[in-house]
Formats: sequence, C-alpha cells, structure tokens
Amino acid sequence: MFRKILIANRGEIACRVIRTAHRLGIRCVAVYSDADRHALHVKMADEAVHLGGAAAKDSYLVIDKVIAAAQQTGAEAIHPGYGFLSENSRFVEACDAAGLAFIGPPVGAIEAMGSKSAAKSIMEKAGVPLVPGYHGDDQSPELLKAEAEKIGYPVLLKATAGGGGKGMRIVDKAADFDQALASAKREAINGFGDDTMLVEKYLVKPRHVELQVFCDSQGQGVYLFERDCSVQRRHQKVIEEAPAPGMSEALRAQMGEAALKAAQAIGYVGAGTVEFLLDVDDSFFFMEMNTRLQVEHPVTEMITGEDLVEWQLKVAAGEPLPKQQQELQLQGHAFEARIYAEDPDQDFLPATGNLSYLRTPEENRHVRVDTGVLEGDEVSIYYDPMIAKLIVWDQDRETALSRLAQALGEYRIAGVTTNTRFLKKLAEAAPFQQADLDTGFIERHEQLLFDETGGSYSPNLLALASLYALLKLDQERRQEAQRSQDPYSPWHGFGGWRLNNNPTLKLRFALPGQEEAEEVSVEASNATGNKNLWSVQLAQHKLLVEGRLEGDRLEAVVNGHHRSIHVADLDNQLTLFTPDEQFSCQWLRPDLDNHEFEEASANLTAPMNGSVVTLLVEPGQAVSKGDALMVMEAMKMEHTLSAPEDGQVEEFFFAAGDLVSQGAELLKFAATEEA
Repeated sequence: MFRKILIANRGEIACRVIRTAHRLGIRCVAVYSDADRHALHVKMADEAVHLGGAAAKDSYLVIDKVIAAAQQTGAEAIHPGYGFLSENSRFVEACDAAGLAFIGPPVGAIEAMGSKSAAKSIMEKAGVPLVPGYHGDDQSPELLKAEAEKIGYPVLLKATAGGGGKGMRIVDKAADFDQALASAKREAINGFGDDTMLVEKYLVKPRHVELQVFCDSQGQGVYLFERDCSVQRRHQKVIEEAPAPGMSEALRAQMGEAALKAAQAIGYVGAGTVEFLLDVDDSFFFMEMNTRLQVEHPVTEMITGEDLVEWQLKVAAGEPLPKQQQELQLQGHAFEARIYAEDPDQDFLPATGNLSYLRTPEENRHVRVDTGVLEGDEVSIYYDPMIAKLIVWDQDRETALSRLAQALGEYRIAGVTTNTRFLKKLAEAAPFQQADLDTGFIERHEQLLFDETGGSYSPNLLALASLYALLKLDQERRQEAQRSQDPYSPWHGFGGWRLNNNPTLKLRFALPGQEEAEEVSVEASNATGNKNLWSVQLAQHKLLVEGRLEGDRLEAVVNGHHRSIHVADLDNQLTLFTPDEQFSCQWLRPDLDNHEFEEASANLTAPMNGSVVTLLVEPGQAVSKGDALMVMEAMKMEHTLSAPEDGQVEEFFFAAGDLVSQGAELLKFAATEEA
C-alpha cells in the first residue's frame, strides 16, 4: 500500500479522499490555488503545495505543476478526484513517465471512453445496446441537421468530450437546431477545448440509471449495484438514490452484466460508472462511461457498506478486488442531495457570496455530510458552486426519504443563495415519493416545485422576525446598561414607553419583491400580566408573541403556538429557518431608515458574476421581445440574456471575454414607442 499520495483536486472530494487515506495510515499532500489558500482540504492534509492563480487553468489544470508537487513531496501516487484532470489521458501519461501511480484507469481506457462517439462504436462491437444516433467525424452543421431529421425530433445534441451536462441541448424541432448547435459548441469549446458533437434520439420519458463497476489488474470485475440519477437540471444530477426504485433482480443482473461487458471491452482497471437510459418498457441503452469516481458514489457506499476510495487505493497498489460479486450485499436505501450555491427560481443560476452562516445536520449512521467548506468561506466564480453533498440511509426508501426531508430542513445557510428549500420541496413532492421518475421530472412538475407566490409570506413569519428584533434590542440595551456608569438610565430602555398607555414600538422590514417597506406596530400587552408578551399588528393580522433568544436560536410562542427556530442575522439581513420553510427580510433599523431593496432589471444587468461569451446583435439592430441579446458564462454554465420587449440595443457596455460583476449594467436598451 502507498505511504503518501497527492490529491490533485479540491473541495469535498479532496476532503473525502483524505479521510479514507488517513484511516488507512496514508499521508496526504494537497494542492491549492490562490483562491483556496485557506480551504478545508488544505487544512486537513499533512502538507500542501501552491499551484498558481485562482482560475483552474492556472492551477489545478496545469499538469506539470501537479507532477512537480508530487515529486517534491515524495508522493508515490496521485488521486485525481473527479473533474479537472481525472479523465485526462495526457495527465495519466505524465504520471507514468514520472514513476507515479495513477489512482484510476489506464490511458487506453480513458482514451476509449473520452470520446462519446468512439465509445459508442466500441460498445456496439461489444454488444452493449445503444440509443439510435449519429457519432461520425463529419461535423458540418448541414450534415448534423440532416442526421437529426433522419433520427426524428426531439434529438439530443451532446459534446463528445467532457461531461457534467456541459455542451448538451435538447432540440424539439428543426427551426431550433442551428441556434442550439451553436450554443452547445460554444459551451463545449469553453469547457473541454473540443466542440465535436454527436446527435442522438431523445427519449421522451427515460430514467437515468448507472451501474458502479470496479475492476482490478488481475482481470476480475464486479458491479456494486445501480443508482437512479433521473432527477436533473441543466442535464446535471440533483438527487441520486440507490438502489433504483422498481428494479427487479433480473433487470439488475442484466444491466450489471452489460456494464461489466462495457468495462472489460476497454481493459478497465479501478472505479468506473456505466450510464444507461432506462425506458418505460425496461429496455436500456448505453449512454456513456465515466472513467473515474462519481460525485454520487456515497449512496453506493451506504447500501453496500464498502469504502470505494479504499477500493481505489488497493486496486491502484496492485491488490485484487476486496470482494467478489457473490460477496456483495445490498442493504437498505440511500439518497444524496447536492447542496449548491444557486437560485432554482432563476433557472438555477449559479450564485456567489460568503458562507457567513452555515449549520449542518448532525451526522450519524443515517446522515452523512461530505463537504469541502467551512463557515466564512467564499463561493467564488472560479469553481463549481457545489457546497456539499447530503447523504442519508435507512432500511427502506420511504423512511430514507423522510430522513432526507428532515435533514434538509436542518441544513441552514445564509450569505449566499442555495437550493436547499428547492431540494426539500422535491423530496416531499408526491410524485417523487411515489418514484414516478424520469429525466424530465423537474420540468414536468414545475408548478409543484418552484416558488410562484410572488414574494408573499406567512404573517407568522413576519411576527417571528418582529419578536427577534424586540429580543435583540433588549439584549443590546442590557449590554449597554452593564457597560454604562448609570445602568438605570432610561436611555438604556427600548420599550417605547407612553404616558397612560401601553409601550409601543414601530419596526420596519424590507421584503424581497416589495418596493415599500413593511411597517409593524408592536405594543406591550399586559392583559395576562406577562411583561414579555407583545401584540404585533401587521397589515391584516394581530398576533400575540413572546419568547427568548439564545445565540441564533429563537424559542417563540405565537398565539399560543410554540416554535423553535433559528435566525441568521447578517448586518440586519435576517433569515429565519423553520423546519418547513425559510424566510428572509431586511430589518430597517432607524439608522438605516433610508435603505430599501432595489430590484435590478433582470434583462439589462448581470444576473451573476461571470464573463461575457458573445454579443448576438449589433447596436441599433431592431429586436423583438425574447430575442437573445448576449450570452454570459459562469462556473462553466451559459446564460442567455433576452430582450425585455420590442426595441433595440443602443450600446453594449462590455465585450466578449470581459469579466462582469453581478448587478452590473450590461447594455443600454431602448424600447419601441409601440412597446
């Protein structure tokens, strides 16, 4: 076994590898960029080597620097994690040339699966079923469009290099083909340096089911059952589970044997995943093979009790597989939810910001959190916006799903927009609980999953925010009194004293989506003789509240209903976390009285930090409402900005390649008089 390894990655996967390596007594070397100087994986490793600038192309993707870091620290092997260099055959060749073991498959296997079109040919020869499509070398737009016509719409355009949903577009009709092809090719060249495309028949209601395979250098191979990854956005997985619901033992064996056949056809060694599309009639088709450890590998670990990183290390060291097929046991059910810095209500746009407030569910035998961040860390534009993976397990799917919903309610993040509320709604949605799954699940259940309340809120939530403000003011005044030379001065009170009347206060809150601040009248209520009881008068409601505040925990009683919630207070930007929902507002203190939320024009300002990819119209050119004006890119995802109405772009303020900050005005737009 190795004594020291280098992990050529960052974030949660680097931390994940370090945990297993340390358990096995293996020392770990981390590498880091300028942006990751204080990252968790650097702190966890035994030593760390600086690679270069914040952008991956200046650090994590520079093969020579990674090899040099391994050599100078005396590492014997390199674990690539996933992403970055994990499926780069040139990197494997560089490891071999430097005498370093690569903890992954051989060069030939990576090259065979590195091109989706070449992989299709190999699988066809090996007898693995394929989706109808075109995988040829002729890449002329005219031919690709002709092949799409031959296959029949809808079709899927897919970049032959890379993965992760990048460079993929669904095309429903011929009129949309040219624009979709151009966009997919741009995304592919930016993400992988290769814009070669394939065209496939798009199955209308398929499930995405993948088989975890493992092979050793002695020629032995096993499959560690399957994962259902059907629920996706932007062709990227959102929630994964194992085993796949409704999978018969016969179909599992059939798909497992096909997956092993695929691996053996390319002389595979190590951990790999063979991905299939499973149709409603139980027919299945090879989609691709990922020649690395997958993001969702923890659900397989939870249902098998095996540590797949330990298996990787042993196989890379030349040892045989730890278990044979008949020794592997499937037990219980597991889910993995990916916690992302993104806004589901804005087409899952990636978000940036500081993790100023971060609380995770308590880990135990049922709940696991794989993360690479700590409270106070920055989510930057340079890397994938995944914050963590929340994994749960129990004896059956129903119980495991209940655990997932509960744990998501206990995952509390403020300072950056996340998808936790969306994930909880997804986990609690009836169709998901009934396992009515397919790759179009989110689109089919859009009304069920997305917030369409237009910024409305429960009066109880604003009453809780008011109670928090009262208790916070009381705490601050008491602290001032303790520091004062006159602790009994009336100026240390906040109770809104009135002559011959109950004490009264006015509180103001700015709510997202509302131009005017919400004013709340709070009056001390002595009706019950309880000095801590307050009457909160909202626009249409009057509520009685009382409670106590300990740190970020608010024990509250609203109209006799006791609730225990948590409050993140970031410079008076309040986020209230209840087990079922999340509510944000800005507490407008008197010294902030002029502060209001300003809604940016979504079509004319940058929705995220990123870079300009291309300008699609010329200044002065007439456009119609909905026409694409320009394309931005952040975290390897493209976002197209469209005309808000009929008119013309008078001026662009940025050019292709420029970096843009979120909220920056991108262009000057003039609407036509008719509009």
